[in-house]
Amino acid sequence: MTAQAAAAQAAAGQAAAGELAGRVALVAGATRGAGRAMAVELGRAGALVYVTGRTTRERVSEVGRPTETIEQTAELVTAAGGTGIAVPTDHLEPAQVKALIERIDREQGRLDVLVNSVWGGDRLIEFDTRLWDLDLDNALRMFRLGVDTHVITSHFALPLLIRRPGGLVVEVTDGTAAFNRRYRGSLCFDLTKNAPHRIAFGLAAELAEHGGTAVSLTPGFLRSEEMLDHFGVTEETWREAVAQEPHFAIAESPALIGRAVRALAADPERARWTGQSLSSGQLAKEYGFTDTDGSRPDCFGYFEDVVFGGKQATAADYR
Repeated sequence: MTAQAAAAQAAAGQAAAGELAGRVALVAGATRGAGRAMAVELGRAGALVYVTGRTTRERVSEVGRPTETIEQTAELVTAAGGTGIAVPTDHLEPAQVKALIERIDREQGRLDVLVNSVWGGDRLIEFDTRLWDLDLDNALRMFRLGVDTHVITSHFALPLLIRRPGGLVVEVTDGTAAFNRRYRGSLCFDLTKNAPHRIAFGLAAELAEHGGTAVSLTPGFLRSEEMLDHFGVTEETWREAVAQEPHFAIAESPALIGRAVRALAADPERARWTGQSLSSGQLAKEYGFTDTDGSRPDCFGYFEDVVFGGKQATAADYR
């Protein structure tokens, strides 16, 4: 079997556990949602995963969701077959991030995968509100949570990651670069979610001489814990929410983006993606994996064709 064939098979979930054994990953912002799922899938592949965030069993962040903690995420990583290590970290505090990376260096001496998934700004978004009417403090806080955290984390983590060729940096955002050409309905949210595309583009250039790969990655319509709570449903009953929001029919579980990161990390030819904007649905098609229900939702294709383009089709046609 060729290396590419093995990687594709692994990404489809058909390879033996341990495809990422010996690899060390940091998922910054792994308390819940996409961050948690990416950490768990890296663990399922055998990686050792440091998971960070601000909500612990002793302390709750400003997001205010005490039932989701980094300790839980670390336990899920370990239960999946990897090794999860929870490190409480505020990624807006350079001293804390520096201490985190020094710990990883001291304990492991390497870093193979960096996932910048810090966010926590959904509660601050004011859609359909003009810039001059926005709450300025909330708007600037979004920048800090969604952009500054990523820059601070990469600043300290990349010297460790580039010690070995082949490192992977994943900038997690909301919307592909193509999708985000349309205005996202709030200026500061729009800027915050476009910034990771440029960060990945710039890091791809800077990592090239070190054999590193940097990409931006977005889920589709994500069935995060917070989104399920918003609609009053669970992961088992999520389809009931389609009556409230018809486009929720294209929604995907967090596992899909988790499997996307796992596929990238396991792909020996991943450098072909460097600098690009990618989506979970795009990589599911490329690598052959599916969501937890066996479907392969193409959220952005659905929105482009049906929602924006007026095509007569249903979400089922894009699963």
